[in-house]
Amino acid sequence: MDSRSDSPDKAIEPCPMVQFVGLISGKWAIPILYRLIVIEGPVRFGDLQRAVAPITQKELTRQLRLFEARGLVRRKVYAEVPPRVEYRVTALGKTLRPPLDALALWMRRHQSALTPAD
Repeated sequence: MDSRSDSPDKAIEPCPMVQFVGLISGKWAIPILYRLIVIEGPVRFGDLQRAVAPITQKELTRQLRLFEARGLVRRKVYAEVPPRVEYRVTALGKTLRPPLDALALWMRRHQSALTPAD
């Protein structure tokens, strides 16, 4: 008897990688989140946009709102003129550092071996 028939629930269990991609989806998601993690402090919107250039303001806003809704990023608005908004990765978001560091290391090591996309 193979392992699939031993545990029928495993066959219908959601794939954690599909769930992860749903959490961290989009071209800019990982660069934004990784930048917030490595900075380890509050970041103003404009500084973050420059750090992950050439992202548009609209896309950065959309992605930050998704991260905030998921509990990965915290947004703080200061009652100033002009308004100042800062973003900071949450404790939950910081737990993504080891896997993202591993992905960054893998990319550095293997980038030259990858076949360019057409």
